[in-house]
Amino acid sequence: MTDNKYYRTLTIAGSDSGGGAGIQADLKTFAAFGCFGMSVITALTAQNTVDITAIQCVPADFIGKQIDAVLEDIGVDAVKIGMLCNDKVINVIAEKLNKWKVNNIVLDTVMISKSGARLLNDDAVNTLRIKLFPIASIVTPNIPEAGILSGILIENRTDMENAAKKILSMGPKSVLIKGGHSNEVLCLDLLCIQGFNGKFEMYWFESKRIDTTNTHGTGCTLSSAIAAHLAKGLSIKDAVENAKNYITCAIEAGAKYKTGKGHGPVHHFYNLW
Repeated sequence: MTDNKYYRTLTIAGSDSGGGAGIQADLKTFAAFGCFGMSVITALTAQNTVDITAIQCVPADFIGKQIDAVLEDIGVDAVKIGMLCNDKVINVIAEKLNKWKVNNIVLDTVMISKSGARLLNDDAVNTLRIKLFPIASIVTPNIPEAGILSGILIENRTDMENAAKKILSMGPKSVLIKGGHSNEVLCLDLLCIQGFNGKFEMYWFESKRIDTTNTHGTGCTLSSAIAAHLAKGLSIKDAVENAKNYITCAIEAGAKYKTGKGHGPVHHFYNLW
């Protein structure tokens, strides 16, 4: 009998039949960092690199049973939350994570599809703010999502900083606004951490823009990489910095491959093969 233990990471998200995003991308990312990945599936999608043709949401009570099954036996060191269908699903996830006193929660606010379609209605977004933001270690919206959450039209760095502060006022310990949708020459991401006495710690991360269409699942992969590093005991700043380096390398390596007819995946195992 050995006393060795895995770093336990759980993804609560939708399944991508094409393998580039969602549960599949999360589990690949966990494995890339030597973590034991577990999953709670919130929705089934029929999708590929071109389009999502169908979505089947999993009933909220069954999502709750999945969470109970994993946490009452195996436990968890960090959780990544992705696609959530509706406010009932959000409520049950919040209830279960509070019940099991889960720490290191990474909330990827999947609100808008790559084509620009809204995936959560206004009621569900409000429930997200009320129920999941207060227990999140970090939320990771892109610029359009941060704009919806904060009510601020984001056009520059100052707007990103103001939006980050507004989102932090809703309860999370930190927020990472992803700058991939900006018009900047470099890709600029902003990490804002709630400090003491109402002060904010702000960190900018700059990375080169890579000329590739293989960007499917980048948000899922980044948030999962953050969760993997939090599971290993890193600080939020260090977890984000390491995850940023990983996703940049994964995009660059994935640009050399052709998968499907549309937006292909990143290379999750670029450092192994």
